[in-house]
Amino acid sequence: MRLRDGLLNQLTAEAAEKCGMVARGQNYPHLLQKLIVQGLIKIEEISVVIYTRAEDVSVVKQILPDAISEYVDIMERESGIKLKPNVTVSEDPAKVLGASTQGGVILTARDGRIVCDNTMQSRLTLVYSELLPSIRAILFPEAA
Repeated sequence: MRLRDGLLNQLTAEAAEKCGMVARGQNYPHLLQKLIVQGLIKIEEISVVIYTRAEDVSVVKQILPDAISEYVDIMERESGIKLKPNVTVSEDPAKVLGASTQGGVILTARDGRIVCDNTMQSRLTLVYSELLPSIRAILFPEAA
């Protein structure tokens, strides 16, 4: 049982390392833009604060206008309503995301009462939990 848990933890650690590589890749700004748009759609609020890693703040600020524009276009096309969201990027050093997030963003609204965690680590955790039965069956077929 410990061996199985150790292998699953090793698999998760390796996947997290790969996520870190994505965050250093050339397509990362595009990924951040899509994560922001997805978060804005999910959070459904006009006033939103984005938190990210310190090294990503400048990239997020650079792609934010395009992300907002894409979000507004999607919402107008789907609902017929043209929104004017107020989206800001937090630069508070005490609230930057840690390296363990592997990149991505967290969007908040209503003074942090509504949160959309779109970090690479949260997405990895979600995928891992959804695929855990399949992963176990592949790695440990005799136990299935």
